[in-house]
Amino acid sequence: MPYPALVSDEPQLPPSLLGITAFLVSKVGIAGRRRMGDRLRGHGIGLWDLAVLAALRDFGPASQRDLGARLGIDPSDLVAVMDTLVPLGLVERERDPRDRRRYRVAVSSQGLATLETALREAGEVRDDLLAALDEDERATLHALLRKAYAGLEPRARA
Repeated sequence: MPYPALVSDEPQLPPSLLGITAFLVSKVGIAGRRRMGDRLRGHGIGLWDLAVLAALRDFGPASQRDLGARLGIDPSDLVAVMDTLVPLGLVERERDPRDRRRYRVAVSSQGLATLETALREAGEVRDDLLAALDEDERATLHALLRKAYAGLEPRARA
């Protein structure tokens, strides 16, 4: 079987690999995660920390147990997230007055400000990551990815 001639001095990925949707989604996802992680590190937080701030803003105060279940975060990992967010003053954690064995967590005003900045930066990351697409294509891609994810993850269904 003959090999196709190189069309560029730039190394090329195999066309058969580029024909695998899971490969493409993975590569774009890795690039997005890396770029978003770089932005969040500037605030002293990571992606799970961002998820907790977003959940607390969108759904209100919650017990750590309920928060972990909502986000799919293992309880021991959620403790590590709290160990990041509490000292930074981004969340307030106190014993639940109805059940002293539980902690109740709420986003602080500083946490809301950090979240708003991070969400704005997420938009910038999206624009950078999807620079080859126009706005309509970006919206379509987002809608399709959200639909695909909702088919896999019940918590992502609207």
